Amino acid sequence: MFAEVLSLLESNVALISSLSLLGLFVGSFLNVVIYRIPLRLQHEWRTECKEFLEIEPSSADNQEIAPPENIFTSRSHCPRCGHLITALENIPVLSYLFLHGKCSECSTRISPRYPAIEILTATLSGLVAWSFGLTPALPFLLILVWSLIVLSFIDIDHKLLPDKLLLPILWLGLLVNSQGLITDIYSSLYGTVAGYLSLWFIYQGFKCLTGKEGMGYGDFKLLALIGAWLGWQMLPLVILFSSLVGAVIGILGILILGRNRQLPIPFGPYLSIAGFIALIWGREIVDNYLQFAGIQ
Repeated sequence: MFAEVLSLLESNVALISSLSLLGLFVGSFLNVVIYRIPLRLQHEWRTECKEFLEIEPSSADNQEIAPPENIFTSRSHCPRCGHLITALENIPVLSYLFLHGKCSECSTRISPRYPAIEILTATLSGLVAWSFGLTPALPFLLILVWSLIVLSFIDIDHKLLPDKLLLPILWLGLLVNSQGLITDIYSSLYGTVAGYLSLWFIYQGFKCLTGKEGMGYGDFKLLALIGAWLGWQMLPLVILFSSLVGAVIGILGILILGRNRQLPIPFGPYLSIAGFIALIWGREIVDNYLQFAGIQ
């Protein structure tokens, strides 16, 4: 009996360690995705607008004719001097520490956000492995968590939640739950619809009362995505937690950093944080609340 428990513990440690290590390298790739996808989208939108308006490109547009770097094939380089990042300079976290956070060629400072995203991806990947173990749902849940990281940071940088990322992950959630891997298909379908419409109604009510747009349509789709993966039962928890986290961070930003309260705050990261909390601890939180309330 003791040997079986020890073997199970060792296998869990191996799984968590392996996926955490994988998360470091995936995080390095996510940095590329976060940086390049908005650039490619902006290029596509400019090109489509010019074609629609039948505007001939001028000499000033020559620099925009070529599309931005490909996410998968273009090598990373220093944005200032163009130095191509070598394999040894691209080891997650360690290369940043070894280079003292600077380009090896021109000594331009490298943002600490790059290793931070790598560490974040590794940590969240390990938590998913710890929570779900080696199950058929595990690889899909990792894709979900990695996608939420990308969406959150793109929203922070550009106030944008791209459909090209949102919609495929939403459809994947429905397909995964058609096999009952996380929740049943009916909870998934109702979660998709309820997730979108709940924020849509809030948006419309706020707009009627104030004449202003309180959030973007990307937020509706992101909550629909979370509902597709976790089911409608988790949506009240996600909405509550995202509102609390958003309110706390917003107030701290105003009081401590002196942030302008009129500036828009991206809501996508708060939805993603709440969605991850619901994924890992949601069932336990709901069960404890129902027991505390005497309902269960």
